[in-house]
Amino acid sequence: MIHVELLYTYAGYLLSGALVALEIAAMALVIGVVGGTLLALVQLYGNTLLRIIGHIYITIIRGTPMLVQIYALSFAVFPALGIAMSAFWIAVLAIGLNSIAYVSQMVRAGIQAVGNGQIEAAQTLGFSPSQIIRLIILPQAFRAIFPSLSNECVMLIKDSSLASVIGVAELTHQGYFIMSITFDALTVYAGVALIYLVMTSAVSLLLHFAEQRLMYVKN
Repeated sequence: MIHVELLYTYAGYLLSGALVALEIAAMALVIGVVGGTLLALVQLYGNTLLRIIGHIYITIIRGTPMLVQIYALSFAVFPALGIAMSAFWIAVLAIGLNSIAYVSQMVRAGIQAVGNGQIEAAQTLGFSPSQIIRLIILPQAFRAIFPSLSNECVMLIKDSSLASVIGVAELTHQGYFIMSITFDALTVYAGVALIYLVMTSAVSLLLHFAEQRLMYVKN
């Protein structure tokens, strides 16, 4: 049986954890979009060496679990390099680096969907390659892949739960803490799941409105 009064008692812990989860997702999304865009450009316009490096990076990231990547950064890579970093920022970086690999493929597909005629017209008008990419290709590419980026945003909110494995006090970790005190796993994790559902549903709704707005502007 779910005890609502228990959730009310520990609501502060759950809401603070939810806020941390949103912070992780937001920062990881920024890393993913910026890094993914650069990686996509490297794959399409970079030299052979850069393309090979980019392909290897994407293969490794997409072929290994994010949980392993978080553990690797936290307990192997950073300690070996002598870098001291808080668990929160390790989680942000690990999830962001993972997102880069996936966003890069979205951006790459969006760029390839831009018609060659527009690029040729811009070249005729004297646009430089950087201007063509910045003013013509990327705006259209991002408009085309906006639904995919929206899904990535929702996924990152859920992926933020993995930060709990290295002690980040996000929502899942707070739920585990409350459960260790109350021993009411059903109530606690039902509450945690409900909060995740509310967050992802709200973000999905906002992004849906944004997508509709983009379509309206385009038309």
